Amino acid sequence: MSSEKKYNKLIVVLSVAIPVAVAVLFRVKIDVQLPVFLPPIYASINAVTAILLVFAVAAVKKGNLKSHEKLMKAAIVCSVVFLVLYVLYHMTSDSTAYLGEGAIRYVYYFVLISHIVLSIAVIPFVLITYVRGITNQVALHKKIAKYTFPLWLYVAVTGVIVYVMISPYYTAVLP
Repeated sequence: MSSEKKYNKLIVVLSVAIPVAVAVLFRVKIDVQLPVFLPPIYASINAVTAILLVFAVAAVKKGNLKSHEKLMKAAIVCSVVFLVLYVLYHMTSDSTAYLGEGAIRYVYYFVLISHIVLSIAVIPFVLITYVRGITNQVALHKKIAKYTFPLWLYVAVTGVIVYVMISPYYTAVLP
Protein backbone atom coordinates (compact mmCIF):
# COMPACT_ATOMS: atom_id res chain seq x y z
CA MET A 1 0.00 0.00 0.00
CA SER A 2 1.36 3.43 -0.91
CA SER A 3 2.17 5.92 1.81
CA GLU A 4 -0.53 8.25 0.44
CA LYS A 5 -3.18 5.54 0.86
CA LYS A 6 -1.93 4.84 4.39
CA TYR A 7 -2.13 8.54 5.23
CA ASN A 8 -5.60 8.79 3.72
CA LYS A 9 -6.85 5.87 5.81
CA LEU A 10 -5.32 7.39 8.93
CA ILE A 11 -6.91 10.76 8.14
CA VAL A 12 -10.34 9.16 7.76
CA VAL A 13 -9.93 7.15 10.97
CA LEU A 14 -8.77 10.18 12.99
CA SER A 15 -11.41 12.47 11.47
CA VAL A 16 -14.11 10.12 12.73
CA ALA A 17 -12.45 8.78 15.89
CA ILE A 18 -11.57 12.14 17.45
CA PRO A 19 -15.10 13.61 17.48
CA VAL A 20 -16.60 10.27 18.52
CA ALA A 21 -14.08 9.86 21.36
CA VAL A 22 -14.73 13.42 22.54
CA ALA A 23 -18.51 12.83 22.49
CA VAL A 24 -18.14 9.56 24.43
CA LEU A 25 -15.71 11.03 26.95
CA PHE A 26 -18.07 13.96 27.59
CA ARG A 27 -20.50 11.43 29.02
CA VAL A 28 -17.85 9.97 31.34
CA LYS A 29 -17.70 11.71 34.69
CA ILE A 30 -14.70 11.28 36.95
CA ASP A 31 -15.11 12.29 40.58
CA VAL A 32 -11.76 14.06 40.80
CA GLN A 33 -11.02 17.65 41.61
CA LEU A 34 -8.31 18.85 39.26
CA PRO A 35 -5.63 21.04 40.84
CA VAL A 36 -5.99 23.78 38.23
CA PHE A 37 -8.84 25.73 36.80
CA LEU A 38 -8.60 24.66 33.17
CA PRO A 39 -10.86 26.94 31.06
CA PRO A 40 -8.55 29.98 31.08
CA ILE A 41 -5.62 27.69 30.35
CA TYR A 42 -7.19 26.02 27.35
CA ALA A 43 -8.60 29.34 26.12
CA SER A 44 -5.04 30.68 26.24
CA ILE A 45 -3.87 27.66 24.27
CA ASN A 46 -6.47 28.53 21.63
CA ALA A 47 -5.11 32.08 21.52
CA VAL A 48 -1.56 30.77 21.12
CA THR A 49 -2.75 28.47 18.33
CA ALA A 50 -4.28 31.43 16.48
CA ILE A 51 -1.06 33.43 16.84
CA LEU A 52 1.03 30.48 15.64
CA LEU A 53 -1.21 30.09 12.59
CA VAL A 54 -0.86 33.76 11.65
CA PHE A 55 2.93 33.64 12.10
CA ALA A 56 3.10 30.41 10.08
CA VAL A 57 1.30 32.01 7.15
CA ALA A 58 3.54 35.07 7.40
CA ALA A 59 6.62 32.80 7.43
CA VAL A 60 5.57 30.90 4.32
CA LYS A 61 4.74 34.15 2.49
CA LYS A 62 8.30 35.30 3.24
CA GLY A 63 9.64 32.01 1.89
CA ASN A 64 10.77 30.76 5.29
CA LEU A 65 9.60 27.16 4.96
CA LYS A 66 11.49 25.83 8.00
CA SER A 67 9.83 28.38 10.29
CA HIS A 68 6.49 27.68 8.66
CA GLU A 69 6.87 23.96 9.31
CA LYS A 70 7.92 24.46 12.95
CA LEU A 71 5.08 26.91 13.60
CA MET A 72 2.52 24.56 12.05
CA LYS A 73 3.77 21.63 14.10
CA ALA A 74 3.54 23.81 17.22
CA ALA A 75 -0.04 24.78 16.27
CA ILE A 76 -0.95 21.11 15.92
CA VAL A 77 0.61 20.30 19.29
CA CYS A 78 -1.31 23.20 20.86
CA SER A 79 -4.55 21.93 19.35
CA VAL A 80 -3.94 18.44 20.72
CA VAL A 81 -3.07 19.80 24.19
CA PHE A 82 -6.18 21.99 24.07
CA LEU A 83 -8.35 19.00 23.21
CA VAL A 84 -6.92 16.85 26.00
CA LEU A 85 -7.39 19.60 28.60
CA TYR A 86 -10.87 20.43 27.30
CA VAL A 87 -11.99 16.81 27.55
CA LEU A 88 -10.40 16.42 31.01
CA TYR A 89 -12.22 19.50 32.23
CA HIS A 90 -15.57 18.23 30.98
CA MET A 91 -14.93 14.78 32.46
CA THR A 92 -14.30 16.29 35.90
CA SER A 93 -16.61 19.31 35.93
CA ASP A 94 -20.19 20.12 35.12
CA SER A 95 -20.76 22.32 32.11
CA THR A 96 -21.27 25.99 32.87
CA ALA A 97 -24.56 27.41 31.69
CA TYR A 98 -24.53 30.63 29.70
CA LEU A 99 -26.71 33.12 31.56
CA GLY A 100 -26.53 36.10 29.20
CA GLU A 101 -29.84 37.55 28.09
CA GLY A 102 -31.22 39.27 25.05
CA ALA A 103 -29.48 39.48 21.67
CA ILE A 104 -26.06 38.59 23.14
CA ARG A 105 -27.46 35.15 23.99
CA TYR A 106 -28.08 34.51 20.28
CA VAL A 107 -24.61 35.78 19.44
CA TYR A 108 -23.09 33.45 22.04
CA TYR A 109 -24.93 30.39 20.75
CA PHE A 110 -24.15 31.24 17.12
CA VAL A 111 -20.44 31.54 17.95
CA LEU A 112 -20.52 28.40 20.12
CA ILE A 113 -22.38 26.23 17.61
CA SER A 114 -20.31 27.41 14.63
CA HIS A 115 -17.17 26.83 16.72
CA ILE A 116 -18.19 23.26 17.58
CA VAL A 117 -19.30 22.34 14.07
CA LEU A 118 -16.19 23.81 12.44
CA SER A 119 -13.88 22.29 15.06
CA ILE A 120 -15.09 18.89 13.85
CA ALA A 121 -14.97 19.85 10.17
CA VAL A 122 -11.44 21.26 10.39
CA ILE A 123 -9.89 17.98 11.57
CA PRO A 124 -9.59 16.36 8.12
CA PHE A 125 -8.54 19.69 6.59
CA VAL A 126 -5.67 20.04 9.06
CA LEU A 127 -4.59 16.44 8.62
CA ILE A 128 -4.74 16.53 4.82
CA THR A 129 -2.92 19.85 4.69
CA TYR A 130 -0.24 18.59 7.06
CA VAL A 131 0.30 15.35 5.13
CA ARG A 132 0.55 17.22 1.85
CA GLY A 133 3.13 19.50 3.42
CA ILE A 134 5.31 16.77 4.91
CA THR A 135 5.13 14.71 1.71
CA ASN A 136 6.23 17.74 -0.33
CA GLN A 137 3.06 17.92 -2.43
CA VAL A 138 3.41 21.69 -2.54
CA ALA A 139 0.73 22.50 -5.12
CA LEU A 140 -1.85 20.29 -3.38
CA HIS A 141 -0.77 21.62 0.02
CA LYS A 142 -1.31 25.23 -1.10
CA LYS A 143 -4.64 24.34 -2.68
CA ILE A 144 -6.15 23.02 0.55
CA ALA A 145 -4.26 25.32 2.92
CA LYS A 146 -6.21 28.32 1.60
CA TYR A 147 -9.32 26.68 3.14
CA THR A 148 -7.69 25.11 6.17
CA PHE A 149 -6.08 28.31 7.46
CA PRO A 150 -9.27 30.42 7.79
CA LEU A 151 -11.26 27.49 9.19
CA TRP A 152 -8.63 26.64 11.79
CA LEU A 153 -8.08 30.30 12.65
CA TYR A 154 -11.84 30.77 13.09
CA VAL A 155 -12.01 27.75 15.41
CA ALA A 156 -9.06 28.99 17.49
CA VAL A 157 -10.35 32.57 17.76
CA THR A 158 -13.95 31.59 18.47
CA GLY A 159 -12.70 29.25 21.19
CA VAL A 160 -11.29 32.31 22.94
CA ILE A 161 -14.47 34.30 22.29
CA VAL A 162 -16.65 31.53 23.75
CA TYR A 163 -14.44 31.45 26.85
CA VAL A 164 -14.57 35.24 27.27
CA MET A 165 -18.34 35.25 26.88
CA ILE A 166 -18.96 32.44 29.37
CA SER A 167 -16.18 33.23 31.84
CA PRO A 168 -18.33 35.52 34.05
CA TYR A 169 -20.53 32.51 34.77
CA TYR A 170 -17.67 30.29 35.95
CA THR A 171 -17.59 32.08 39.29
CA ALA A 172 -20.50 29.94 40.41
CA VAL A 173 -18.35 26.81 40.05
CA LEU A 174 -15.10 28.07 41.55
CA PRO A 175 -14.09 26.37 44.82
